[in-house]
Amino acid sequence: MTERQPAAISPLEPTFDRTPAPFGAGLPDPVVCDASPRALRQRTVNFAAKRLTDMRYVSNLDRETVERHFRWRPATPPGGLSARQGPEGAAPLVTAQRDGQIIIDQDDADQRVTITWTDPEFDGPVIGGAIARSGYGGIVLGQHKELAFDPQTIVRPMAEVGRAWPYGDAVETPPALPAALGRALDAFFAASSGAYGVLIATPERVLCERYAPWSGPARVTPSWSMTKAITCTVIGRLIHEGWLHSVYDPAPAPLWSDPRSIHHLITIDNLLRMRSGLGFPVQHGDGSSTIGFENSSVYEDAGNAYEAAQRSIVATVPGAVYRYINAGPNVLGAVIRDQIEQRGLPYHQTHYALLIDRLGMASYEHSADIAGNLIASGAGFAHLRDYAKLGVLYLQDGMWNGERLLPKGWADYALTPSHTGTPYAACFRSNIERTFPNLPQDTAWASGASDQRVFILRRHRLTVAVNNETAHPMDLAALNRVIATAIETLT
Repeated sequence: MTERQPAAISPLEPTFDRTPAPFGAGLPDPVVCDASPRALRQRTVNFAAKRLTDMRYVSNLDRETVERHFRWRPATPPGGLSARQGPEGAAPLVTAQRDGQIIIDQDDADQRVTITWTDPEFDGPVIGGAIARSGYGGIVLGQHKELAFDPQTIVRPMAEVGRAWPYGDAVETPPALPAALGRALDAFFAASSGAYGVLIATPERVLCERYAPWSGPARVTPSWSMTKAITCTVIGRLIHEGWLHSVYDPAPAPLWSDPRSIHHLITIDNLLRMRSGLGFPVQHGDGSSTIGFENSSVYEDAGNAYEAAQRSIVATVPGAVYRYINAGPNVLGAVIRDQIEQRGLPYHQTHYALLIDRLGMASYEHSADIAGNLIASGAGFAHLRDYAKLGVLYLQDGMWNGERLLPKGWADYALTPSHTGTPYAACFRSNIERTFPNLPQDTAWASGASDQRVFILRRHRLTVAVNNETAHPMDLAALNRVIATAIETLT
């Protein structure tokens, strides 16, 4: 007998693939969503801080108007593949603020809002903040004191003074409205207390614009997911410029460079049409886990939106299922940033220059995340005269001031659904299901979360821009009548 232990013998069967990987930094580690009660409360105060920052320092509303229009919205866990939990009532939040548990501090000098929620049922206060910087919108800070990037001044051109809209800043006073259209607008504003305004135009001129008393032509207003249409159009610009080849190529996201990754099955088209299959594990407060499909956390978390989107797992077969999410457009945002920086160009200024500044949308302002990424899924700001320029670009199939900015046929691609089961096209929505029953089925629109829209009626060469305050109801039947009446009386 001997006490010496035998040497360990390596197994003959290999455990890992030993084929050399010629490139790629490995698979992206998955992002896991914390949906515990405290994390949801943190997102609630973060989002509220962003909203107040946007209203005060981006839209430049006065305090009285902000207090009248602001609505609390409690954060909820990410939903599943076919359903999601609606937000609970805001009454507990209103009560907490009234009772002094929620304190809101607005620092006008620094354009910063900080919200502190102190609740005896929680271990310590929940503090969330946001800050506004020119060119970067309202940025969620969360618990951080400072940004993780330097928001340098972005030099941008102004609209051409004296030249007629849409190529310049001169808008002729429209003639008196037809009586029927005037009545339709009166009814719409009476039933839509949060509406900033409505603008109706052809590619040549503004035909009609009407604003709420607290708004006006120069008031920049939130877009939320209308920004997705901007992202789609920038992708079209990159294809036209030869930076990208085709929407049907695998999406060249920088964290998806490893050729072994399942993410290589996801095409740019999948991302534009909300068919990427991206999701992520969700850890709930009761210890359970689910697969979630992110919707609003990009506006609630003080994190890197592009990195989080690329670290999503592939939960369904790419291309197989429509599921509206914000992760897909932010993967496209990462692609856009990577394509710009590969060419040694300044990211922020070039991003604006590719599309927004080419259209003379001088009032348009992206929102950035804490890392300096321009959020590709939503939260841009502009006034209606500039939003309508996007509609004009699509009415002209990508032509602008005599120059082609988008590939020929891009409007057909972007505005037309390609699958049954949803009216969603490529970051635009369509009227194929007659959401607006009196408008043509080929009507399409960029759409924001609180009924912000830019309608594109190619058959009638009209674009209609309408904006609404976040979380305020809009009478869509009345809006339908406004646009239908405009078609009847102005074309």
